[in-house]
Parts: sequence; C-alpha cells; structure tokens
Amino acid sequence: MALIRWNPVRDGVTFPSDMFQMQREIDRMFDRFLGGSLAEDGSVFTSNWTPAVDITEHENEYIVKMELPGVSKDDVKITLENSVLTVKGEKKQEKESKSSNFHRVERTYGSFQRTFTVPSGVKADSIDASYKDGILNIALPKAEEAKPKQIDVKVK
Repeated sequence: MALIRWNPVRDGVTFPSDMFQMQREIDRMFDRFLGGSLAEDGSVFTSNWTPAVDITEHENEYIVKMELPGVSKDDVKITLENSVLTVKGEKKQEKESKSSNFHRVERTYGSFQRTFTVPSGVKADSIDASYKDGILNIALPKAEEAKPKQIDVKVK
C-alpha cells in the first residue's frame, strides 16, 4: 500500500469551511479526551472549565470582565493577595430526573479558578465587583501615583 500525501485542493476540499469543520472536530475530540462530557456508562460527569476573560485598562482603572453563564453570584469568590487577583467558583449541574434521556451534552460544569497578576499601582481597598446577566465585572482602581501624568514640554 502506497502512502499518498493529502492535498486539500486536489481532493476537492472547499476551503475554508471544510478546514474549519475539521478543526472543530479535532477540538471536540480533544475536549472529549481531556475533559469529556459523558462517562463510559453514559452518565454525565463534571469537568473543569475555564471562563473567558477580557481585561482592559482605562485612565483611572483596570476592568476585568469574566463570562460566567449559569453561575450563581453566591458560588463566586474573589480574592486579592500579594498582587494576585483570584476568581474561583463552581458551575453546578442542574438536577435531572431519572426519566430524562440525554441526546447531547455540550455544556461544561464544575469548578474553575483564574488568577491574574495585578500591577502594584492598584488601590486594593477600593476594588469593586458586580455581577449581572452572567458577566462578572471587577473594577481595579489605579492609585494616584500609578496614573499616567502628562508633562508639557516648553520650546525655547
């Protein structure tokens, strides 16, 4: 049997949609292998997940936005220790009745933890967090000495 190098153009692959489909299938395979959603007996089990985060810097503060769909605000804990911001919590699985037959399980459940190094110029005692519609917003105000200062240059 001869080995033949795969050529997507020759083999009629419609680029890029087929390539993206292949990437999604490979991602699903690794997700199932590393985290999984169904045990071998067909029962659902939990796995670790990592919520998506956006961090932006503004003139007076840093903003951390974290997507936590399906997580209760009571299940989230935020700490700041030694310039490390830690957000941890748990996305709990809903109770299902014994008569339910799962046809597809794609949502992940379980505990999560994200840590971020915070710049030294943050006012630790003024950090504010809010939670609405599955989005956690953490405002980290800058200390006065950490804010950028503008210096006028005089031309002589």
